[in-house]
Amino acid sequence: MDKFAMIIFGASGDLTKRKLMPALYSLYREKRLTGEYSILGIGRTVYSDDNYRSYILEELQQFVKSEEQDTALMASFVSHLYYLPMDPAKEEGYPQLRQRLVDLTGEVDPDNLLFYLATPPSLYGVVPLYLKAAGLNTPHSLIIVEKPFGYDLESARELNKTYASVFNEHQIYRIDHFLGKETAQNVLAFRFANGIFEPLWNRNYIDYVEITAVENLGIEQRGGFYETAGALRDMVQNHLIQLVALTAMEPPAVFNADNFRNEVVKVYESLTPLNEVDLNEHIVRGQYTASGNKKGYREEKGVAPDSRTDTYIAMKLGISNWRWSGVPFYIRTGKQMPTKVTEIVVHFRETPHQMFHCAGGNCPRANNLILRLQPNEGIVLKIGMKVPGAGFEVRQVTMDFSYAQLGGVPSRDAYARLIDDCIQGDPTLFTRSDAVEASWKFFDPVLRYWKDNPDAPLYGYPAGTWGPLESEAMMHEHGADWTNPCKNLTNTDQYCEL
Repeated sequence: MDKFAMIIFGASGDLTKRKLMPALYSLYREKRLTGEYSILGIGRTVYSDDNYRSYILEELQQFVKSEEQDTALMASFVSHLYYLPMDPAKEEGYPQLRQRLVDLTGEVDPDNLLFYLATPPSLYGVVPLYLKAAGLNTPHSLIIVEKPFGYDLESARELNKTYASVFNEHQIYRIDHFLGKETAQNVLAFRFANGIFEPLWNRNYIDYVEITAVENLGIEQRGGFYETAGALRDMVQNHLIQLVALTAMEPPAVFNADNFRNEVVKVYESLTPLNEVDLNEHIVRGQYTASGNKKGYREEKGVAPDSRTDTYIAMKLGISNWRWSGVPFYIRTGKQMPTKVTEIVVHFRETPHQMFHCAGGNCPRANNLILRLQPNEGIVLKIGMKVPGAGFEVRQVTMDFSYAQLGGVPSRDAYARLIDDCIQGDPTLFTRSDAVEASWKFFDPVLRYWKDNPDAPLYGYPAGTWGPLESEAMMHEHGADWTNPCKNLTNTDQYCEL
């Protein structure tokens, strides 16, 4: 790495102190940041270089795992930090930014630059244009943009046009930290490195698929942002649909950035367009209400008292291709659920004929495969086995793998992996422009329907529960029920942690 500079817009914000700086410290600790480099923070809060270093050092002690903290290393890391107080929304500050980069790199035309937009989404379309005006969109510069990339299909297209007018596509890294998780990448390894599952991974053997990504927290002081986003924009249009793609995609002929991302786009383009029945009956949105000592969404700071923003979404999707035609994908996300968990559950078809008695009268005849992304990361396959003793009674048991058996999930943070990939010029785990538009093209009718039908149902659900009961009715159409997961991946028949 030669005279590299990373510029973080929004350097005094929450994302920077909680995620980006711990990730960059992790890369420094692993000797992934080497050579001559500097990290320049940009923000409206006024700091000197020294004050900013002291601030970040203090935050690192809070947000870096205690076993990874090294006082000398942390002090050495923050010595590479610099700060420039400026308003990214105002063009007049950008010549000053250029001069600061000239001073830091010692180059007349700094080129090896990485810009990170940890700003409100309203600035995503502004910053690139001002960088271009200041001559900072150099041939080797890169830019990372946080989600959401657009609020709907039209705004996403406009953003893509803006970025294409400033950078080439290979310079643009639209980040989705879900894909930086080791366990998300392991879905691909599980599917494509094991020959025994591929023959079964289709409509002939799979009945339906569930994807759940929920958390047991509210919006945590993000009322202003969440009021403009909601669960569909915040989670469904990016994170959940990415997990659908990992589950449903065809194996790339060669595993590289272009082929992998081509297959993701093919899944998005194969999503069955939503009709009037789907919009009315196969999308359930909810909003958490007060329960016990937990506040309702409308009581949160920055939230309108009559807000109709969704904090819970459950949907039924279809994929119109040879592999998946007729197999429903049920996806859901929500705030203030009983536990924090992200998992994919593949429900295989039942045996055509049940020959055996069922232990306790309970007949879970279909096999399930659970791919747990967090927490207690691992994989569980549920199969029927004979209960020891006389007769032929069958009970469902589990075959399981846990990352804990390998010493736990590697501690490297998803942001560290993705920032490292960007520095190395590997865009595999980042979203391409055509994928952004294909995803929004599918979800845009939902937003339009809600806008045109302001009285469309928004169901309340008590904080700490599994969401509106209406989402259960959607599953019952298929003769199915949601798998409400426990925090513990195994031994769930004996106890359930929340």
